[in-house]
Amino acid sequence: MTFPQINHDNVSQYLDRAEIVKETAEQIMKDFGMFGVEITFSGDTSHAYDELHQQLIVQIARLLDQNYDLLLSVLYQVDITDREMARAELELPHYNHVEIIAHQVIVRDLKKVLLRRYFKTQNQQRDE
Repeated sequence: MTFPQINHDNVSQYLDRAEIVKETAEQIMKDFGMFGVEITFSGDTSHAYDELHQQLIVQIARLLDQNYDLLLSVLYQVDITDREMARAELELPHYNHVEIIAHQVIVRDLKKVLLRRYFKTQNQQRDE
């Protein structure tokens, strides 16, 4: 397994494997759940991006309006940088600000899943 290089153009290629989609959804639910924000996933991997993106848009918009400090805490937990946000705004001009944040949450948690898988594979190969 090679080190995963994820960007806005290739996210969909990583979301075509059910186990990766499920792990990414679980990571999103975990990250938001730590702060009492519920995100659910039906398990339908063929529509996972849209399902998660729509829920994230609703929750992020609510937090932006009602509890900005909590939103910042969630985004800190997810580990989204200002640089990534600025780049996403340039690369995704058809998305509004909340849609970009939601997209970045999915991308960042997908990266977490792929990096865990990468290092797990590396450790297994080293142990063999």
